[in-house]
Amino acid sequence: MQIRRVVPNIKTADIAATRDHYVRVLGFEVVMDMDWIVTLCAPDERMHQISLFTEDATAPEHPDISVEVDDVDAAYEVALQQGVEIVHPLTDEPWGVRRFFHRDPSGTVVNTLSHH
Repeated sequence: MQIRRVVPNIKTADIAATRDHYVRVLGFEVVMDMDWIVTLCAPDERMHQISLFTEDATAPEHPDISVEVDDVDAAYEVALQQGVEIVHPLTDEPWGVRRFFHRDPSGTVVNTLSHH
Protein backbone atom coordinates (compact mmCIF):
# COMPACT_ATOMS: atom_id res chain seq x y z
CA MET A 1 0.00 0.00 0.00
CA GLN A 2 1.31 3.45 -0.92
CA ILE A 3 0.38 6.76 0.65
CA ARG A 4 -0.45 9.30 -2.06
CA ARG A 5 -1.15 12.41 0.04
CA VAL A 6 -1.99 13.60 3.52
CA VAL A 7 -4.43 16.49 4.02
CA PRO A 8 -5.17 18.30 7.29
CA ASN A 9 -8.91 18.84 7.85
CA ILE A 10 -9.94 22.00 9.67
CA LYS A 11 -13.39 22.14 11.29
CA THR A 12 -14.96 25.59 11.04
CA ALA A 13 -18.32 27.17 11.77
CA ASP A 14 -17.69 29.81 9.07
CA ILE A 15 -16.38 27.97 6.04
CA ALA A 16 -16.48 31.04 3.76
CA ALA A 17 -14.41 33.21 6.10
CA THR A 18 -11.91 30.41 6.71
CA ARG A 19 -11.65 29.70 2.96
CA ASP A 20 -11.13 33.39 2.22
CA HIS A 21 -8.42 33.61 4.88
CA TYR A 22 -6.32 30.84 3.29
CA VAL A 23 -6.89 32.24 -0.21
CA ARG A 24 -5.99 35.85 0.71
CA VAL A 25 -3.22 35.26 3.23
CA LEU A 26 -1.41 32.22 1.80
CA GLY A 27 -2.50 32.15 -1.84
CA PHE A 28 -4.33 28.81 -1.80
CA GLU A 29 -6.79 28.09 -4.62
CA VAL A 30 -10.21 26.46 -4.25
CA VAL A 31 -10.24 23.09 -6.06
CA MET A 32 -13.45 21.63 -4.60
CA ASP A 33 -16.44 23.27 -2.93
CA MET A 34 -19.38 21.13 -1.82
CA ASP A 35 -20.75 23.62 0.76
CA TRP A 36 -19.92 21.37 3.74
CA ILE A 37 -16.32 20.77 2.57
CA VAL A 38 -13.94 23.02 0.68
CA THR A 39 -10.55 21.78 -0.49
CA LEU A 40 -7.78 24.26 -1.14
CA CYS A 41 -4.44 23.63 -2.82
CA ALA A 42 -1.21 25.47 -3.47
CA PRO A 43 -1.21 26.93 -6.99
CA ASP A 44 2.20 25.44 -7.82
CA GLU A 45 1.75 22.02 -6.19
CA ARG A 46 -1.67 20.38 -6.40
CA MET A 47 -0.85 17.80 -3.71
CA HIS A 48 -0.29 20.48 -1.04
CA GLN A 49 -3.83 20.77 0.27
CA ILE A 50 -6.03 21.77 3.20
CA SER A 51 -9.68 20.79 3.59
CA LEU A 52 -12.20 22.85 5.54
CA PHE A 53 -15.31 21.20 7.00
CA THR A 54 -18.46 22.45 8.65
CA GLU A 55 -19.36 18.80 9.33
CA ASP A 56 -19.00 15.56 7.44
CA ALA A 57 -22.02 14.92 5.21
CA THR A 58 -22.11 11.13 5.60
CA ALA A 59 -19.98 10.20 8.61
CA PRO A 60 -20.69 10.52 12.33
CA GLU A 61 -17.52 12.50 13.10
CA HIS A 62 -15.30 15.14 11.58
CA PRO A 63 -11.98 13.62 10.43
CA ASP A 64 -8.87 15.43 11.65
CA ILE A 65 -6.71 14.33 8.73
CA SER A 66 -7.22 12.55 5.44
CA VAL A 67 -4.75 10.02 4.09
CA GLU A 68 -5.16 8.99 0.46
CA VAL A 69 -3.78 5.54 -0.30
CA ASP A 70 -3.60 3.52 -3.48
CA ASP A 71 -5.62 0.62 -2.00
CA VAL A 72 -8.18 1.59 0.64
CA ASP A 73 -9.51 -1.98 0.85
CA ALA A 74 -6.07 -3.23 1.89
CA ALA A 75 -5.75 -0.40 4.43
CA TYR A 76 -9.15 -1.30 5.87
CA GLU A 77 -8.15 -4.96 6.24
CA VAL A 78 -4.96 -3.95 8.07
CA ALA A 79 -6.97 -1.67 10.38
CA LEU A 80 -9.36 -4.51 11.17
CA GLN A 81 -6.51 -6.97 11.76
CA GLN A 82 -4.81 -4.48 14.10
CA GLY A 83 -8.02 -4.02 16.08
CA VAL A 84 -8.21 -0.26 15.67
CA GLU A 85 -11.46 1.56 16.38
CA ILE A 86 -13.40 2.03 13.14
CA VAL A 87 -15.40 5.26 13.39
CA HIS A 88 -16.98 5.11 9.89
CA PRO A 89 -17.07 1.83 7.92
CA LEU A 90 -15.64 1.33 4.46
CA THR A 91 -18.06 3.25 2.24
CA ASP A 92 -18.35 4.29 -1.42
CA GLU A 93 -19.25 7.98 -1.31
CA PRO A 94 -21.25 9.74 -4.03
CA TRP A 95 -18.41 12.20 -4.76
CA GLY A 96 -16.09 9.47 -6.04
CA VAL A 97 -14.11 8.24 -3.06
CA ARG A 98 -14.09 4.99 -1.12
CA ARG A 99 -13.18 5.65 2.51
CA PHE A 100 -13.28 4.68 6.15
CA PHE A 101 -12.44 6.52 9.38
CA HIS A 102 -10.46 5.12 12.27
CA ARG A 103 -9.29 6.60 15.55
CA ASP A 104 -5.58 6.53 16.40
CA PRO A 105 -4.30 6.11 19.99
CA SER A 106 -4.22 9.92 20.47
CA GLY A 107 -7.91 10.20 19.58
CA THR A 108 -7.25 11.66 16.13
CA VAL A 109 -9.87 10.61 13.56
CA VAL A 110 -8.18 9.55 10.31
CA ASN A 111 -10.12 9.50 7.03
CA THR A 112 -8.38 6.86 4.87
CA LEU A 113 -9.48 6.99 1.23
CA SER A 114 -8.90 6.13 -2.40
CA HIS A 115 -10.47 7.77 -5.43
CA HIS A 116 -12.38 5.44 -7.71
